[in-house]
Amino acid sequence: MLLDRLAAGPRLGSPAAVLEELRRVILDGGAPPGTPIPVTDLAQLLGVSPIPVREALKTLVGENLVQHRPNIGYVVAQLTRAELREIYVVRGVLEGAALRAAVLEATPDDVGVASAAHSALSEAIAVADPRAYHVHSRAFHLALIGPCRMRRLMRMFEAAWNVTEPFQPMRYVSGEDRRLLHEDHAEMLAAFASGDAERLVDCAAVHHKRLEGVIGRLPDDAGLLVD
Repeated sequence: MLLDRLAAGPRLGSPAAVLEELRRVILDGGAPPGTPIPVTDLAQLLGVSPIPVREALKTLVGENLVQHRPNIGYVVAQLTRAELREIYVVRGVLEGAALRAAVLEATPDDVGVASAAHSALSEAIAVADPRAYHVHSRAFHLALIGPCRMRRLMRMFEAAWNVTEPFQPMRYVSGEDRRLLHEDHAEMLAAFASGDAERLVDCAAVHHKRLEGVIGRLPDDAGLLVD
């Protein structure tokens, strides 16, 4: 499946381009957890030697997006259900810290960006598009924490979020869970717009508890390993 997603793209030359394209496909959900990554076939497809492919894969191992298994080779990283829940706990802690700072720095333009992201989420729900919901959910959360201007914290938050992306968890959320999560989003947006840091952090904590429950109900075919 990973090779199929890459086959339609341009042939790449630089190691940086190889890394960017592999990361893009994995984060886009184009290669589910556990998908094998054949180095030789991938190099031929991209028009490069195996060396930049291996370098890119080592970088992605460091980002927890790829794993190297003895006698198997490289695969898109898998997690147990407990490990995935742990990542969401980490995300919640990082987001809480970022939100507390962001709401104090937010401008009317920042509120406009968050409102637009929330509207896109509403539209995804209205047309029952789980893929769009997944994409716009991330955009909404990033819009809320963006004004914190804390680059290291932002990078840590995005790195933690990236680890969950191959699983595409929001695509498995039921209609009722999606409705409840979106109600949380509305509460978070209202607190953000009013500059109420305590209310925003409290709403985000409730939201993350709900997310942890959703993660606990992901189906076995979502790519999770047995605990």
